[in-house]
Amino acid sequence: MAEAFVNDSGLHPVFVIEDDEGVRASTRALLEASGFAVRTFASAEDLLAAGTAREAGCFVLDQHLSGITGMVLMETLRAQGLQTPAIMMTSNGAQLAVQAAKVGVTAVLRKPLAGDALAEWLERILPRPR
Repeated sequence: MAEAFVNDSGLHPVFVIEDDEGVRASTRALLEASGFAVRTFASAEDLLAAGTAREAGCFVLDQHLSGITGMVLMETLRAQGLQTPAIMMTSNGAQLAVQAAKVGVTAVLRKPLAGDALAEWLERILPRPR
């Protein structure tokens, strides 16, 4: 299946960085069903190697990635001058929220995600034209 880069309304895609294939696929399906263009990456290294991070409208990433963690990825992207909004997902996030805020993460959501929580956050970050 080809990656969707921009949806019909011209919005930049949501980049999902998640090493669990099932979670990555279900997150993609949820977001596409909500009308978002989505591009997925299995690791932080894959995103960095692709050289396309500047094309993202928002990053949705797991903190506990194999290899480079979500927090280190965000620090790296911020050091490159990217101020793209980000939502971090984690299974344990009490202390993570403070660290994440320091690197410009908009929200930290606990896994498993409740209902449409992710889509609702993305609606706030990436309002769709009416």
